[in-house]
Amino acid sequence: MSDEVVKVLFIGGLGRSGTTLLERLLGQLPGTLPLGEVAHLWERDIRDDERCACGSRFSMCEFWHRVGQRAFGGWDNVDLARVEALRATVDRTRHIPTLAGKKLAPVQYRLVTEYADFYRRVYAAASADAGGNRLIIDSSKHASLAYCLRWSPNVDLRVVHVVRDSRGVAYSWTKQVRRPETGGAAEMTRYSPARSAMLWNAQNAAFSMLRRRGVPVRRVRYEKLLADPRTVVERLAEFALVPLEPGDLRYIGSDYADLGPNHSAAGNPMRFSVGRIPLRRDEEWRDELPSAQRRLVRTLTAPLLNRYGYISRPVELPAPAPPSTVETVTAAPAHAGREL
Repeated sequence: MSDEVVKVLFIGGLGRSGTTLLERLLGQLPGTLPLGEVAHLWERDIRDDERCACGSRFSMCEFWHRVGQRAFGGWDNVDLARVEALRATVDRTRHIPTLAGKKLAPVQYRLVTEYADFYRRVYAAASADAGGNRLIIDSSKHASLAYCLRWSPNVDLRVVHVVRDSRGVAYSWTKQVRRPETGGAAEMTRYSPARSAMLWNAQNAAFSMLRRRGVPVRRVRYEKLLADPRTVVERLAEFALVPLEPGDLRYIGSDYADLGPNHSAAGNPMRFSVGRIPLRRDEEWRDELPSAQRRLVRTLTAPLLNRYGYISRPVELPAPAPPSTVETVTAAPAHAGREL
């Protein structure tokens, strides 16, 4: 593969925040190519041969076969052990303070750019397969991966930071959800409300820092996306430099969207949905998440909930727990990213 620059729109945020839905909506725009959560391509698809969103096993999907040939001369040539070793070395939330710096040590820079180049080669191959000059949409979500990609000289990176009310996210993480790409035998990961609250803090604060490092970032609230999906998608298209013609957004109605097939590599089960889907706010958490858990999540995430406009007054925080059980997260300043 050559070293051409590839345009990437990275959709980030904590899982269960609407990232897959947003990718599906943006992936219908002309000139875009949604790939799903490329972060999971290496183990779930290349290694485990799970199902592409088209329904075929990864090894049998003609699109991904062509991408693998263009990127690596075939997926068998990918050193999965090396990808995993690099990920463990550089692509972790705990490494974000280093990755957010203005400079990296030479050894660290070589490791980060080597890791990012595995992704760039996939992006570039997919874009070339679709005729070239496509905007690749990667909904991998993880902030640490976005920080790694910012160091690649051949990735033109823009980030959409998706935020959802932490209490809704916490409730969603408690639900049992089957993974159809495994034949329904496996379930998606589940977290306790306290654990999801801390992850919500860490991921959202990390994305809020990216703009100060020169990466274009646009924040969108899940609730606003569902309240006015066409306007949100139109503004994100402008942010991503995707030109629109009259009628390009007619697949989005006030409370529905018409979705076509795609080749998403991994993600929420809705990536398999084709046809008309309803667009409505999921407020089940207000009745189903126990009040004690709602208060706990609200308390743990209060600074960012307030910053994002979910609560209107400060919450009195309890005395801190012992250091061994608490993860310290600093809220980002209000100017750290624009919101739609």
